[in-house]
Amino acid sequence: MMNTKSPFQWSSAGRSHVGMVRAINEDACVALPELGLWAVADGMGGHEAGDVASRMIVEMLQQTPSPTSWQALLDSVRERLHEVNRQLREESARRYQHRTIGSTVVVLVAYEDQCACLWVGDSRIYRLRDGGLQQLTRDHSHVQELVDQGLIAPEDAHRHPLSNVITRAVGSADELRIDEVDHPLRAGDMFLLCSDGLNKTVSDEEIARLLAHSDHNCQEAVKAFIHLALMRDASDNVSTVVVNISEGVEAPTESAEDPGSETLANPIPPDWYLQ
Repeated sequence: MMNTKSPFQWSSAGRSHVGMVRAINEDACVALPELGLWAVADGMGGHEAGDVASRMIVEMLQQTPSPTSWQALLDSVRERLHEVNRQLREESARRYQHRTIGSTVVVLVAYEDQCACLWVGDSRIYRLRDGGLQQLTRDHSHVQELVDQGLIAPEDAHRHPLSNVITRAVGSADELRIDEVDHPLRAGDMFLLCSDGLNKTVSDEEIARLLAHSDHNCQEAVKAFIHLALMRDASDNVSTVVVNISEGVEAPTESAEDPGSETLANPIPPDWYLQ
């Protein structure tokens, strides 16, 4: 899908899976290429109604109007996240004795020749450009603070006993703090939005190789990510959204809700990461 003023167009796909252990999927994702908007939300495990929180975020973002300008799009997304935060705080007071109802969120928005990442919590956005993978978000988590202080190595973060402790979430405080970074778009860019159920199961090197081997097919990349996480007995919910930026002939837009454990159609070989 392409904004009429944009030199680029984008195709995308998204999927959320409950994983191999949990009974409830507290993740939610949305792909709205017609708006230039994609998001992943991960309800806070162990808290009340995490699935409600992530679903509320996605439903609110789905109400984003068609953008008339870059600033209007950013303002609309910010306003909706703040509104969900307010609603979750009210719901917590009204129905859950002030217990936290919260969720992480990462949002990617694109308009004309630029994009922005907005996030709260430890869900992530990666970009593959010219074969190099870069994490565009920085986790709001206890272990990230330990890494920043040099107390643990980055490669040991996911094994730390407090690796699930996040320091920000939508719904966790009256004042919502959203981090945001802007980037110019380039044809050939691929973006991955994911909950921590993926990046704690699949390494950054594997993410880079899978995206590079996908031939810019978003649907097959999403299926392969889910497939690999499930092969490794994903103990958490797993959500992925893949966005491809291109120019020239318009590519089809793909999206998928959670279809369970469907067979992959012409998947990327499951042993690609051993090659």
